Amino acid sequence: MVRCGRAVLRKYGNFIDDLRLYVRGGTGGMGYPRLGGEGGRGGDVWFVAQERTTLKSIRDRYPQKRFVAGTGANSSVKALKGEKGKDCEIHVPLGISVLCDDGKEIGELNAAGERFLAARGGLGGSLATNFVPCKGQRRIVHLDLKLIADVGLVGFPNAGKSSLLSKISHAKPEIANYAFTTIQPELGKIMYADYKQISVADLPGLIEGAHANKGMGHKFLKHVERTKQLLLVVDISGFQLSIKTQFRTALETILLLTKELELYKEELLKKPALLAINKMDLPCAKDNLNELMKQLENPQDFLHLLQEEMIPANTLEFKDIIPVSTYTGEGIEELKARIRKSIDEEAEQENEEYRKKKLLLLQTSEEGQMNRS
Repeated sequence: MVRCGRAVLRKYGNFIDDLRLYVRGGTGGMGYPRLGGEGGRGGDVWFVAQERTTLKSIRDRYPQKRFVAGTGANSSVKALKGEKGKDCEIHVPLGISVLCDDGKEIGELNAAGERFLAARGGLGGSLATNFVPCKGQRRIVHLDLKLIADVGLVGFPNAGKSSLLSKISHAKPEIANYAFTTIQPELGKIMYADYKQISVADLPGLIEGAHANKGMGHKFLKHVERTKQLLLVVDISGFQLSIKTQFRTALETILLLTKELELYKEELLKKPALLAINKMDLPCAKDNLNELMKQLENPQDFLHLLQEEMIPANTLEFKDIIPVSTYTGEGIEELKARIRKSIDEEAEQENEEYRKKKLLLLQTSEEGQMNRS
């Protein structure tokens, strides 16, 4: 049953990553006092993860955003035990966190087919309740989407992330010569000759203070959390958001991006990271690159260039640094190969850890059997 209600959502263009819903379990059925009959329990409200589902499709299909499960059947002479009310199932995207209205996380749905009980149905009337049915659980929940991707592109505005995504994948993001052209996350897939696919998320440009929710802040930093690896994209000529803000060199840009990630969630710096140095077609790019590579060998020697509060406690360890030009195509194939190599190495490491855990579990089990015998 879908009833009238109010929904609050955040959206960027047609992209929605937060949806507020009212959910209520069904009321139990009436008991039958004369014969001791028990009413059926009310139906439950479930969230079910399903591929190719979006929060926008939920909003469009159920504009009232109110979900109520079925009422349990009353006890009767023909059926002393009433039937359970009909469950209400809501298909949601993968990568959903379920939050209470106070912001506390109560569940996650990351794989297709996973289920989360959002609201439990009420008990049917019985001797314990004086044969009066109980109402179902009711609450307001938020569906908070965090994109799941193999690689997340991170950079300041106008670093060329959208252009890079269009070069390495089949995605067609909006591209223009001004900052903040990406106003919503874009997903693309890198296709390899052996049919391997790697998903890449282009996240809108950060600005200094994004960790404190400046600019688009948390709205997009949160999407980095569920990417397996990071790909920082930096303009070799440096970055300046506007004439009112300070110019930042490529090294300062890298350090500031690291600081923003660190302040938002320190665990992000533990993710494997690659660095793409973009716009290598610009004049003096090769000289700037040589200088940057020397600086990256000992970044601690250049921390004095930043204000103390902007210096990251830890610097990112890049697995690879790849110079590219989305204008000429320089380095694009090399970047795709390095991304593939990094993803494959990480997968092999995870498989090795899994094999070790299974072996340890098997050994423990065998030792237990020997001790019992």
